[in-house]
Amino acid sequence: MMKYVLTELILPPGIFILLLALLGIRLMRMRGGSHGFSALFLAAALWALSTGAISDRLMANLEKGMELPSDPKDGVIVLLGGGVGAGAPDPGGTGVPSGETMTRLVTAARLQKRTGLPLIVSGGSPFRDGDPEAPIIRRFLVGLSVPAGRISIEDNSRDTRENAAFTRALMDRMSIRKAVLVTSAFHMRRARFLFEQAGIEVVPYPSSFRSWPGKKPEWHDYLPTASGLNATALALKEYLGWGWYRLEMRGRELIKRANAA
Repeated sequence: MMKYVLTELILPPGIFILLLALLGIRLMRMRGGSHGFSALFLAAALWALSTGAISDRLMANLEKGMELPSDPKDGVIVLLGGGVGAGAPDPGGTGVPSGETMTRLVTAARLQKRTGLPLIVSGGSPFRDGDPEAPIIRRFLVGLSVPAGRISIEDNSRDTRENAAFTRALMDRMSIRKAVLVTSAFHMRRARFLFEQAGIEVVPYPSSFRSWPGKKPEWHDYLPTASGLNATALALKEYLGWGWYRLEMRGRELIKRANAA
């Protein structure tokens, strides 16, 4: 146990938290002012945000009410990308899915094998000069024995809103209205909202759950870790996304009222 604790405190972000805390203590001894207190407060905040206990709580709120439905009988499976290593070497070519994408990908592949439904991979690049995600994900799906002829790709979208808009156009060409949406459980609420706004009937099929009934933090979940900090960042990104959409909707309502007045 001690070896585990020391490892997490020596590696980032633990080492930086400890250095920041030591700096705060030194400043308080030397000057006794607010600078030392501020440094200690930042160290405590960073420690908390880097723990699994906090990230799990944030994720649990996002995943609340998420369940796996029974296997659908119709529609099209829509798999949302969640990042790739575009230049990474792989036995089947160049580029590999991120860990988050891989979990979604495996869920979609298993679902497709059970149902036989067609599958759309939606994912471009968030950057104009980046490589799109969809072709890389498609290659891995084929490697998992999903029939190549059952996979379509949408590789122009840069965010979830564009995932929805461009997937809707592709579904219209396929004369399909229902999407069995596969994405991470913490991302599902926002993704479903945007797909339904695009006029798509959505059956949520969440993957990579980070919370579940009865899950309680263990002692090591109170240590600062890189994985804990990353999970917190993912959760906060979702909360910010929801906040942005609420502001957008509020702004549209105000504009409609002003035009109607």
